[in-house]
Amino acid sequence: MKQLAALQQQARRSNSFRSASSPSDSASDASIKSPATIFWLIIHGICCLISLVLGFRFSRLLFFLLFSTSSSPPATIYSALKTTLPSSAAVSPPERNASAASGGSRVVVGRHGILIRPWPHPDPAEVMKAHKIIERVQTEQRSQYGVKSPRTVIAITPTYVRTFQTLHLTGVMHSLMNVPYDLVWIVVEAGGTTNETASLISKSGLNTIHIGFDGRMPVLWEDRHKLESKMRLHGLRVVREKKLDGIVMFADDSNMHSLELFDEIQNVEWVGAVSVGILAHSVGSEEGESTMVQSDNRKNDLEKSEMPVQGPACNSSNHLVGWHTFNTLPFVEKSAIYIGHRAVVLPKKLEWAGFVLNSRLVWEDSTERLDWVKEFEEVLRGGEDVESPLSLLKDASMVEPLGSCGRRVMLWWLRVEARADSKFPARWIIDPPLDITVPAKHTPWPDTPPELPSSVEKVEKVITIPENTERRATKGGSRRKRRSKKKRTAKVLDERINIKQSRDT
Repeated sequence: MKQLAALQQQARRSNSFRSASSPSDSASDASIKSPATIFWLIIHGICCLISLVLGFRFSRLLFFLLFSTSSSPPATIYSALKTTLPSSAAVSPPERNASAASGGSRVVVGRHGILIRPWPHPDPAEVMKAHKIIERVQTEQRSQYGVKSPRTVIAITPTYVRTFQTLHLTGVMHSLMNVPYDLVWIVVEAGGTTNETASLISKSGLNTIHIGFDGRMPVLWEDRHKLESKMRLHGLRVVREKKLDGIVMFADDSNMHSLELFDEIQNVEWVGAVSVGILAHSVGSEEGESTMVQSDNRKNDLEKSEMPVQGPACNSSNHLVGWHTFNTLPFVEKSAIYIGHRAVVLPKKLEWAGFVLNSRLVWEDSTERLDWVKEFEEVLRGGEDVESPLSLLKDASMVEPLGSCGRRVMLWWLRVEARADSKFPARWIIDPPLDITVPAKHTPWPDTPPELPSSVEKVEKVITIPENTERRATKGGSRRKRRSKKKRTAKVLDERINIKQSRDT
């Protein structure tokens, strides 16, 4: 339509300046008024109207081809089609038909066809190629926008053989398997190494170091916390002896980790701290419920413990000014004393899981000796209980707060163990097979009534009612028949029970 309006304006201008135009202008004016030009203008207008109705562009060249009687178009039209439609000539019709015949369906949107492939993809090789492309793209994105030179992650996990070991250790194992960096997993087992733990961690395919620790896990929670601290120090000794280079984190087997945590700890230089979410309220026992329902005189204590988080506390300038600890006062009276106790398990003031270390801090012959770090051997010879990695430092203000200065929680602390009287299969292997408690029927109860002992059946008098063998065609009759049969069975049982009771009296 715009081209038609432009041609009309050009015709008006030529008419207005006809008197002042030269003979050559009059010749061009005569060509505009030629029948061929008028014909093409009419065809162009018709194509514009068709385009408005159909919703897509309808070329006048295609209109000419539709009504053309000659077998071959003129050379000018063929050249115009070749220049205006290069994409249609690039794909041959046999290829499209072959792709449609291979199992997909074609949907036309405007002038373009969309091939819908069947699912799953018929060619597994193409699927693997697509996965490799996605993996390559993710690797490139991580190299450009992620950590430029990632360091090896060294995870120290204290554990021991117990009912819930498979449950907890499987969770932390799968978290470590998804870490996109090189990882060394040091598993310290109380009471020495066992085949049960070794077979479990061997399924991960990670670079693992399985070592034992002299000393069995105690029953009391307070003693367990102390022994776990010694086991973590034993893992740090392995890092010191083998000179493992990387970032040391303390991944307890019952904790839950976000994958963002492993990206965040790559930013630490020497010692870092992250916030830990304390899941101490999830108790399914009467003692735990009574602990959560506090009296009015402890209302202020509950208000102080609204944030069950341990971690660094920063000022407005994102500098470390202190520590936020979990308030355990409302739960002291009802806290768990021994493993398996049905009560709330309380954490320590600062958990080891909330700290990460540069492994060179514990190296023996490290060239980068820091004045604010204690000697590792002196800490071990001191004989004092090391409650947290802060005991390895002379100046705790040198700790680097991570996770937006402690505002993001990427780690959760939880202690849940099985009760002493719980019955779980050893190694979670069912041997011998399970007993049948519900038969493979619609109902779990038998269809026939239970039989009485033979001694009673000899002397009892069974009163029976003759059955009505008359059949009725209606459904209501069949229902009444079933009801009468149940009543007769109930009467027989009542009669047997009455006879037995009369004999006993």
